[in-house]
Amino acid sequence: MTFPDKRYRSVADFAGDYFAQCAAAARSIPQDALARAVSVLTEAYTAGRTIYACGNGGSAAISNHLLCDHAKCIRTDTVLMPRVVSLAANLELITAIANDIAYEDVFVFQLQNLGKPGDVLITISSSGDSENVVRAARWAKDNGLHTIAMTGFGGGRTAELAEVGLHVGGDNYGVIEDVHQSLMHILAQYVRQAHMTDAHIRERKF
Repeated sequence: MTFPDKRYRSVADFAGDYFAQCAAAARSIPQDALARAVSVLTEAYTAGRTIYACGNGGSAAISNHLLCDHAKCIRTDTVLMPRVVSLAANLELITAIANDIAYEDVFVFQLQNLGKPGDVLITISSSGDSENVVRAARWAKDNGLHTIAMTGFGGGRTAELAEVGLHVGGDNYGVIEDVHQSLMHILAQYVRQAHMTDAHIRERKF
């Protein structure tokens, strides 16, 4: 069965079960993979490498939000100077690639222009099987970029390709995307606080 598997008569009951699904999905994330993701990102940020992110639909919004939080928040009160690019952010370029080449190439085309060995690609896909995300992940793997995949459902091809798999055990798009969003915040805030003094941490709002 998937959630929801029945009609709810009360939004309070639906919300209660929805949040319970979110909690269970969050508990399913492999903790060793989360630690590895922090290590990859910290090494990249310390070395001045570039982080790329991509996804479709709600995952595109998370990719763009990742650009904001990782580029701005991590730099605040730290010595890090994050270089972050959302491959989902440039509508003009995305539509040009989709129209003139193929929608399946909207992310990999950009990555081929920008990506260098040692950089990091974060893919965000609930199914893990969106072709444009898969092509970017495959190119990144073949060209010396680190890869972190946020996935749900069965994991799909990006889970198989990724160096680090942040797989969310869930079967509802909203639940999976909510946890992916939380992962994005967790990674940004953890890296930030790890490079701050205790005094600054106590003074700041995260």
